[in-house]
Amino acid sequence: MSSIFDLSGKTAIVTGSSRGIGKAIVEQLAAHGANVVVSSRKAGPCEEVAASINATLGTNGKSPRAIAIPANISSKEDLQRLVDQTNEAFGQIDIVVCNAASNPYYGPMAGIADDAFAKILQNNIISNHWLISMVAPKMRARQSGNITIISSIGGIKATDVIGAYNISKAADMQLARNLALEFGGDGVTVNCIAPGLIKTDFARALWEDPKILKQATTHSCLKRIGEPDEIAGMAVFLASRAGGFTTGQTFVIDGGATVV
Repeated sequence: MSSIFDLSGKTAIVTGSSRGIGKAIVEQLAAHGANVVVSSRKAGPCEEVAASINATLGTNGKSPRAIAIPANISSKEDLQRLVDQTNEAFGQIDIVVCNAASNPYYGPMAGIADDAFAKILQNNIISNHWLISMVAPKMRARQSGNITIISSIGGIKATDVIGAYNISKAADMQLARNLALEFGGDGVTVNCIAPGLIKTDFARALWEDPKILKQATTHSCLKRIGEPDEIAGMAVFLASRAGGFTTGQTFVIDGGATVV
């Protein structure tokens, strides 16, 4: 009997997967049988992650299980190249995880410059829309596909330090709901994962701040911050047969921070 979490024969793109949550997700998707595309802005780190996956898991027949295709999510041309090269390498795209995001500003909303606000909205919302629009037609034609957007509990909470980022993450939740409705009749699922504070380089400004770290851990059930693999498990669930009846949802994984 095959596992309901088995992803053998599937191909996944994970953006922002050279480190942090994205790296954990691409590693776990591969560990569960998927062919994976490691993608972020810089080629070197992507190639390192892909090489590590291949060294650990071996190949799928004569083909590598993981390949690196760098792409800047703010470039529509880069994203289209990512999609085209993935199709060329593996034949089709079954799973997309929109993980890459930007947060160039840390402070109150009154101080954010227009260009920083625009960058956050572009990279965290519009770029996700671009990539999804590029892969969805073939998924819908096959009556099969899975899309996951990595949001944040910031999308359901107020903040005085990363307000624009949180606005973008709230929008991602609504993007998933809208697309789940649009794509559902064609067998394509769309969901969000909303992590709490996770120990990644991206969130370093938060968990290295003693005040914020204390607040995050004191006012949570588990009294600690999370690890990237604790988000990756949900991505595997949503991409697999186990998550086949799940769509339009936002899954909060925060150690209980939002229930206290």
